[in-house]
Order: sequence, then C-alpha cells, then structure tokens
Amino acid sequence: MMKILVIHGPNLQLLGEREVSVYGKVTLKQINAALEKEAKTLGVALAIEQSNHEGAIVDRVGNARESFDAILINPAAYTHTSVAIRDALAACGLPAVEVHLSHIYRREDFRQHSMTAPACVAQVTGFGKDSYLLGLRGLVAYASQMKPKKKTSAVRKRKCTSKRSANF
Repeated sequence: MMKILVIHGPNLQLLGEREVSVYGKVTLKQINAALEKEAKTLGVALAIEQSNHEGAIVDRVGNARESFDAILINPAAYTHTSVAIRDALAACGLPAVEVHLSHIYRREDFRQHSMTAPACVAQVTGFGKDSYLLGLRGLVAYASQMKPKKKTSAVRKRKCTSKRSANF
C-alpha cells in the first residue's frame, strides 16, 4: 500500500479560529478527517503531522524516503521563506505536492512567491480544504506512475580511493 506523509506547517493548528476571512472556518481536524476519508477511497495510507518548527519539518522530510512514497505538504508561512524546506524536498527523492487553502498569488506581495514549489511536482492553491483533497488525488496518480523504488534499511558504504577523501 502506498504511504503518504502529510505535513501541515506553522499555525495551521489554529485553523477555524485564525483569520477566518482568509482561511475559512474549517479546522485542521476537519481537514485531516477529509484526507483520511479520501485516502481510504484511494487505497493509500497517511501519516499526518503538524509542526510550527522549521527544523522539525526539514528533519521529517529528510527522513521520509525511509518510510513513505510521497509527501503532501502545506509549508504555510515557510512557503515564502524556507530554503531549508525547499532543499529537503528536493533532496529526499520523493514526489511532493504543495497545497494552500488560500490563493497565495492573490494575497500580499510577500506571499506571492513560493520557495518550496519548485521542489514539488505540483502546487494546488485557493480551494480551501479541497486544495488538500485535490493535491492528494494528484499526488497518488503521479506516484502510481513512478517506478517502484527499492527500499533499503542500510546505507551502502562507498570505498574510499583517496587518503585525502577519507578525512571528512
């Protein structure tokens, strides 16, 4: 069964209370319930996490390839600032879809640039809770077309051919 990591970024635990005119009344609990229902329909498993900490998100993305087939992420405010999350997405080797409840390109100037989107296979914005569901459907379709990857539990060690390179 395909396993997808869902990451909610900073302040999303406040959905339903915070800036209702922008994000609506939907709560994170409601989004997660809708995602779980859609995942069941699609025949995939989800692990859903929320963090307000950039480093925690970087660590989770960086380690995702050990257990997951794809990533659905709403980096929230880190969308516009985090080279670290962008680099983790690019380095992890998994397909990722970036989602946003609001239409970020119709918001303040500083929100109209995504640092993370170029490291993703797609971006879905502006459909509220449905951004997540559309993103999940697209991600499952995309990941299903990829060649199965071989999972290994141990990292292969390279043989050093130079004395100089042995001293990292």
